[in-house]
Amino acid sequence: MNLTLTPLTEADPAAVEALLDAAFGADRRGRTAYRLREGATAIPTLSFAAWQDARLVGTLQSWPVALQTGADTDKLVMVGPVAVVPDVQGAGVGKALMDRLIAAADAQRAGALVMIGDPEYYERWGFTADGASGWRIDGPYEQRRLLARLRRKTAASGELVALGPSRAGGNLAEIAAL
Repeated sequence: MNLTLTPLTEADPAAVEALLDAAFGADRRGRTAYRLREGATAIPTLSFAAWQDARLVGTLQSWPVALQTGADTDKLVMVGPVAVVPDVQGAGVGKALMDRLIAAADAQRAGALVMIGDPEYYERWGFTADGASGWRIDGPYEQRRLLARLRRKTAASGELVALGPSRAGGNLAEIAAL
């Protein structure tokens, strides 16, 4: 498959929403990960679109979130959703998006990435449940699917919370470097 990857900002937001509905269903907004990202703005330097010719076939978004540990707040990057249109799933689009994300995260020295996903799939990029085993999220989720890729010290326990503009403390894109 001939893919072109671009920043997600080059994709029409309505087309992105349609792709997400096709990949995950229109009820996706009720999921715990969506509620966790509520009010946040995607991090442009860590969010990508995949194109097959002029057709949008995949997206990956990254979001600022925080690990709350009592009085402390540790800013993290939440990866996802990673979405691919159903008729090209299994053709390597998701892998290409993840490869691009990891290259960008490493270039920006992103120290702590978190996601909810299948550990068997995402472990190839260094995501495991080990670092997140003491983390919690308000809402239903499977603990084994709460994954982290940690390149810096983070708290072993705490609650993941939304990090909207009022709590981000500056340029949201700077969170990627934390």
